[in-house]
Amino acid sequence: MTSPARSVIVDTDPGQDDALAILLALASPELDVLGFIGVAGNVPLDLTTRNIRVVCELAGRTDVPVYAGANRPLKRALVTAEHVHGSTGLDGAVLPEPSMELQSQHGVDFLIETVLNRPENSVTLCMLGPLTNLALALQKEPRIAPRIQEIVMMGGGFFAGGNITPAAEFNIFVDPDAAKIVFESGIPITMFPLDCTHQALTSQARIAAFRALGSRVGDACAGWLEFFERFDEDKYGTDGGPLHDPNVIAYLLQPDIYSSRFINVEVETESQLTLGMTVADWWRVSGNEPNVTYVRDVDANAFYKLLLERIALL
Repeated sequence: MTSPARSVIVDTDPGQDDALAILLALASPELDVLGFIGVAGNVPLDLTTRNIRVVCELAGRTDVPVYAGANRPLKRALVTAEHVHGSTGLDGAVLPEPSMELQSQHGVDFLIETVLNRPENSVTLCMLGPLTNLALALQKEPRIAPRIQEIVMMGGGFFAGGNITPAAEFNIFVDPDAAKIVFESGIPITMFPLDCTHQALTSQARIAAFRALGSRVGDACAGWLEFFERFDEDKYGTDGGPLHDPNVIAYLLQPDIYSSRFINVEVETESQLTLGMTVADWWRVSGNEPNVTYVRDVDANAFYKLLLERIALL
């Protein structure tokens, strides 16, 4: 007997790696995607909401509603990453403009309404970008916190350092104030930091496998990965770049390919030097209560095998 699908909301700022995460979620019957919420991050909100719909249409899944969320961080000016993702956020594949419409409801209100109206601990939040929408939801309606099953998020880093500043990973740096609210919410959090995602490198062979699918989806994925990886190849001197966000979805499907530790993680919001740093107490020296399942390692071959097998279904 198969277990019921896990209900998820995906909050995202595509980004090529977000696009593959969206495809993986839509290709996986174990997940019931209740909706996508766009957030300003890799590119401004009008482009992230466009890109979500582009990917949904590529997957043939116009049935999943798409909502626009926050267009700026809680307190700070928006920082974007066109230098990594290109001017559209999805450079690397030429796809038609989406025809599916955005929902009229604000993404924050959709999140609140969904969590309150569904059974307690039945909704998992997959957070692929800055945590602004969730922080706004927690501020607006604190009753959602004990009702959320789990937050699974990509962000932060400790051993690998930062990727937008020496100390900070991009998603947390864009809205550290939102991240602080979320990390202090008491909701179960599983975190995919750069320490883990930097093990999931693309390579010529892995990209070729997507192209060998011989489908529109496979070609788009190969094009996205080729564009996206060039920045990190130059920076890190590697064959391929880290594929961050699909790890969030892969974890829900195949958690045994990851290893983690339950630790305390704090977010720096004051320092000019380390703004957005996630201070991970890996060695448990602070005496502070653990609040995050911190994922440190991934079996990269198993991760890419899962990703390829599922995307081949679209």
